[in-house]
Amino acid sequence: MPISILPQRGVVELAGADRVAFLQGLVSNDVTGVAPGRCVWAALLTPQGKWLADFFIMHRPDALLLDCQREAAPMLVERLGRFRLRSKIGLRDASAGFAVVAGWDDAAMPEGAAPDPRLPAAGWRGVMQRDEWPLDEAGYDLHRLALGLPDSGDMRAEQSVLLEAGFEELHGVSWDKGCYMGQELTARTKYRGLVKRRLVPVAIAGPLPEPGTAVTLDGADVGEMRSGRDGRGLALLRLHAIRAAGLDCGGARLVPAPPPWMALPA
Repeated sequence: MPISILPQRGVVELAGADRVAFLQGLVSNDVTGVAPGRCVWAALLTPQGKWLADFFIMHRPDALLLDCQREAAPMLVERLGRFRLRSKIGLRDASAGFAVVAGWDDAAMPEGAAPDPRLPAAGWRGVMQRDEWPLDEAGYDLHRLALGLPDSGDMRAEQSVLLEAGFEELHGVSWDKGCYMGQELTARTKYRGLVKRRLVPVAIAGPLPEPGTAVTLDGADVGEMRSGRDGRGLALLRLHAIRAAGLDCGGARLVPAPPPWMALPA
């Protein structure tokens, strides 16, 4: 069945009267778009515009729930808490009380879930009570790899740039919401055409390379492996390597397969 608990995902609860305004000034996307049946994908950046964490912001009547990488939840509580000042908010790591669940293909969306805002084909996500949900982590991983959807493990804290990972095409950044932390570098990267690498789906022939393994073209370093499973993966590649017929990575051969949604220079 194409439904799975995602055990590597955690939950941060943001409550209080100022929760929307507070988060709006900090993250890459427009938090006012969160509503019943509608979530928003966004990232928290350093002041220099580098990725720290990304998450799906889910609606609850009295709170916002951040569906995030589980190991990042304590960091998010601490980092966001630095900006609390006089805002009427409450922050806590609520991972123990919830399960992050995803459905895809023909899986019926339960009440309280929302369509994945990145792509219609991505399916839906929900922060649910820990009832009996199936575990098909491998099935979900293959689904998102086939679509070219990054997971938090594909990014590098204080190094990755949003536009390398498709945040513009996948609706993870707003260009007209106003200021947020790291906005200046993100905007400069877009308008000056400074993106030199992209996170791209690859077909893998041979043994699955470990994350971080160098990718080479004719002996020259052109990127690195980020994640993979069962012959599919994501690799961060220099733009000129994306159209190569084949790349070497450890003992494997990679063939880039950029998805239709990805906007690449001619």
